[in-house]
Amino acid sequence: MTPQALSRFTVLDLTRVRAGPTAVRQLADWGANVIKIEAPAHTKEGGNDMGGARHGHDFQNIHRNKRSMTLNLKTEPGVGIFKNMAKSADVVVENFRSDVKFRLGIDYETLRDLNPRLIYASVSGFGQDGPYGNRPGFDQIAQGMGGLMSITGQPGQGPMRVGIPIADLTGGLYCALGVLVGLLEREVSGEGQWVQSSLLQAQVAMLDFQAARWLLDGDVPAQAGNNHPTSIPTGVFPTRDGHINIAASGKVMFERFCHAIGAPDLLEDPRFDGLERRSENREALNARISEITRTETSAHWVDVLTEAGVPSGPINDIKQVFEDPQVWHLGMAAPAQHPTLGSQHLVGQGVSLSRTPFSVRRTTPEQGEHTDEIMAEYGYSDTDIAGFRDAGVI
Repeated sequence: MTPQALSRFTVLDLTRVRAGPTAVRQLADWGANVIKIEAPAHTKEGGNDMGGARHGHDFQNIHRNKRSMTLNLKTEPGVGIFKNMAKSADVVVENFRSDVKFRLGIDYETLRDLNPRLIYASVSGFGQDGPYGNRPGFDQIAQGMGGLMSITGQPGQGPMRVGIPIADLTGGLYCALGVLVGLLEREVSGEGQWVQSSLLQAQVAMLDFQAARWLLDGDVPAQAGNNHPTSIPTGVFPTRDGHINIAASGKVMFERFCHAIGAPDLLEDPRFDGLERRSENREALNARISEITRTETSAHWVDVLTEAGVPSGPINDIKQVFEDPQVWHLGMAAPAQHPTLGSQHLVGQGVSLSRTPFSVRRTTPEQGEHTDEIMAEYGYSDTDIAGFRDAGVI
């Protein structure tokens, strides 16, 4: 079997809900030895991951490729066990409220004294400090505060959230990127560091060119619905049996497009001469294109435009996404075999490596499934383990 890219790294996972687990899933999927540390079932926090039912679709998808142990970090022995594990760990990832780690005595400065090579990663709602440092975070709150909802949806219909928890997901992805950068830098310096990401920080970063419009030009972007805010014509157009996306901006692409749909006269119309004029007359241009695209099916136009080298595609529901042959070819429905749930498919990775492919090596574990196994790896005897269990530490 091909060695996993990150198999030499041990990650202690203290995360819950989505942003933190998303960060850790990236490391787990590429082979890191991830130990998911959960509160024991008898505690108030036990089993309360807020990721839905343990055997539910969300929890199963986000916590694959990990092992699970239980540990009560509100007890002195529990913190002692965690610190013992942290001495040899490569990465710790947490997404507590910013003050919790200090209260528990497992903050970066404390653990750095035990392990100077440790990469300590924190994901929060708004950052570890600053005016909002202690605020609770939630994906939709960050979508709103980070500007995304002001540029999403139809003009005049009020703000609109994105249909996925994009602030959570990108917060987690940026955190994972920071961890990998920290591990690479450690090879040079020999030292670890504190990696910080937040939903708000990630959301603002993801604004990308929309943010640059304001920072560089003083332009406040507005909602544009299904139209691309600056590339015209790019958007959703009706067909005889539904809708398709078409992207035909730029001089050469627009020329190809007009000939492909049988409307070369659009090239002679002064209202549509150049991107600036097309922007000024977007509604008229879109109306004319829509008159034409309504005459044939979505499949017809996608074939015609693809042949002409013009980007286009159907607008799929989720079922249709996973029926698409290209999606299957890309491995986006990753097979897995769960001991209780049986055969299943989980969401695949968004990147492929030629020699170290992603796979679901193990499905999401039961709570504390590997506690004894992991404790033994850290030198605790059967007697020690039994004593900790009797005392409610594990």
